[in-house]
Amino acid sequence: MVVGIDLSDVRRTVSQETAFVLAVAVLLIGMALSYLVWRRVSRTMAAYGVPELVEGTPFERSVRRLGTSTVGIVSTLTAVFVYAGVIVLALQLTRLLEATVFWERLARYLPRLFVAILAVIFGLIGGDKAAVAVQERLKSVKLPEAALLPKLVKYSVFYIAALVALSQVGIATQALLILLGAYAFGLVFLAGIAFKDLLAAAAAGVYLLLSEPYAIGDEVRVDDRRGIVQEIDMLVTRIEADGEEYILPNHRVFRSGIVRIRN
Repeated sequence: MVVGIDLSDVRRTVSQETAFVLAVAVLLIGMALSYLVWRRVSRTMAAYGVPELVEGTPFERSVRRLGTSTVGIVSTLTAVFVYAGVIVLALQLTRLLEATVFWERLARYLPRLFVAILAVIFGLIGGDKAAVAVQERLKSVKLPEAALLPKLVKYSVFYIAALVALSQVGIATQALLILLGAYAFGLVFLAGIAFKDLLAAAAAGVYLLLSEPYAIGDEVRVDDRRGIVQEIDMLVTRIEADGEEYILPNHRVFRSGIVRIRN
């Protein structure tokens, strides 16, 4: 908005003293504008439920200990960027900043820096929320590999946010794409090794759910465990007997076989 103003014409038509008065007026107006922007951003984020969305995340807890919040940081950051542009305009009016090239570069760079910081903030929040969501979905899975999945999701979101932030501050896009491809390949390769039992359980679960060799309420025996089937899902089968609950991975049921007891 301010970039299109030709300030050289203004400096040629007014005296140094008048320019100084104009600069002070610009600073005062900028303070009011920054406050309005800060209040507007805070209210907009509150209206969209951002405080409830980020509540309980590690980033929110950390900034709370500093006496602020995620909403406060984003709204304050927005107001600071607005006022930074006002300060540069005031300096130009007082003839303390004559570098037009610098102004043009700064005007192009500030929005990108702003987006980079927002990408980092929302990447940290999004990674934590994604990890919690995955953990909630897998809380009934007792396989040890399942505990690694929320962390992989979390750090994957962090990595993507870091790539977005680096691209905004001028890192070559080609290098970022190569890094992203290498990361994705490594993630798939390591996940295939780490989660082979989990994938086997899921594949066996699909077969068991489609063929239905046993159902909830059936009395069955798997290896040396005998009991009543309580639940069958994609990954595990739950069997209860004598106050004990056995949680068996489906690939173990599929591999060992199951005996359905008919009374």
